[in-house]
Amino acid sequence: MPTNNKSSSQEHAPEISVIIPVFNESANLPLLIKKTVETLRLTGRTFEIIIIDDGSTDGSASILEEQSRMVPELKSIIFRRNFGQSAAMTAGFDHARGEIVVSMDGDLQNDPGDIPLLIEKLEEGFDVVSGWRKDRKDKLISRRLPSVVANWLIGKSTGVMLHDYGCSLKAYRRDVAKKLLLYGELHRFIPVLASQYGACITEVEVRHHPRTAGSSKYGIGRTYRVIIDLLLMLFFQKFATSPLQFFGLTGGALLITGFGIETYLTWLKLWHGEDIGGRPLLLLGALLIITGLVLGGIGLLAELVMRTYYESSGKRIYAVRKICG
Repeated sequence: MPTNNKSSSQEHAPEISVIIPVFNESANLPLLIKKTVETLRLTGRTFEIIIIDDGSTDGSASILEEQSRMVPELKSIIFRRNFGQSAAMTAGFDHARGEIVVSMDGDLQNDPGDIPLLIEKLEEGFDVVSGWRKDRKDKLISRRLPSVVANWLIGKSTGVMLHDYGCSLKAYRRDVAKKLLLYGELHRFIPVLASQYGACITEVEVRHHPRTAGSSKYGIGRTYRVIIDLLLMLFFQKFATSPLQFFGLTGGALLITGFGIETYLTWLKLWHGEDIGGRPLLLLGALLIITGLVLGGIGLLAELVMRTYYESSGKRIYAVRKICG
C-alpha cells in the first residue's frame, strides 16, 4: 500500500520550527546555520529550520541549496524576487510544522543560543515571548534612538507595553503563529496583531551582537513608515470589524458641525439681513457637510467589504483558547 506522504509528514512533525528571513546575508549563512543547529540539538527536541531567501542577489540562494543537502533539519524557501520581510516571515509561518515557532534575524545579531530561553518562558503559559535587546549593539542616532521613540509610541498607543518591538527573536505557540497575516511592513507589529487574538504576551532579555559581516538593510528612513503602520494598527485594533463606527461617527460629527454653521448663517441672512455670500464660513460649512456625507458613504462601503471578507474567507471575529467539556 502506498504511503500517504502528507500523513507521514504530519506524524513526524517537529516540536520546534525556527524561521529565519534573509536578504543578502551570504557571509553569515554558514555560521548562522551551524550555531542554530548546535543550539537546537542540545535541547533534545526535534526541530526544523526554515530559512526564507527574500530575493537575495549575493549568492545566498546557492549557499542555502548546498546547506539544505548537508543539514537534514534545514528547509530553504527561495523567493523569485524581493517581497519584503513581512512576506518572508509569512512564508515561514505557513510552512512551519512545529508546535513552537521561533523567528529570528539572519544577520547573527540575534543569538541562536537564546532560543531555549524563549521556549522555556513560552512554556510557562504565554502565547508569545518577545526578545528585548536591552544592551543593543547598534548605532545610536540611526538605529537605537528612533527605536526607543517608536517603542514608546507604539506601546502607549496600542496598550501592548514592550521595550523592544523591533526584535525579530520571538517565540510563538503554533495556533498564534498560524493566525498572523503580515502585509507591507507589519512584521514590526506582531505583538499588536497577536494581542487582537487575545494572546498572552511577555518579553525576556536577550543578547545582541554587533554585525560582523554584511550590511544593515534598515536605517532612520523607515521611521515614517513605522508611523503610517502604527495608524493602521490603531484602526485594526478598534475598528477592523466595525469600520462604520469610525467613518460614521467622524462623518456624522462633520455633518452636524457643517449643518450648524449653515443654520447660523441662514439665521443671520433671514432675520438680520446680513450678506453671507462672501463669508468663508459659508464655504467651510458646505465643505463639512459634503465631507461628512462622503465619510458616511465610505463607512458603508467599508462595512460591506469587511462582511464580505469574513464571510468569504470563513474567518471569525473571535478566537477560542480552548473548549472544555
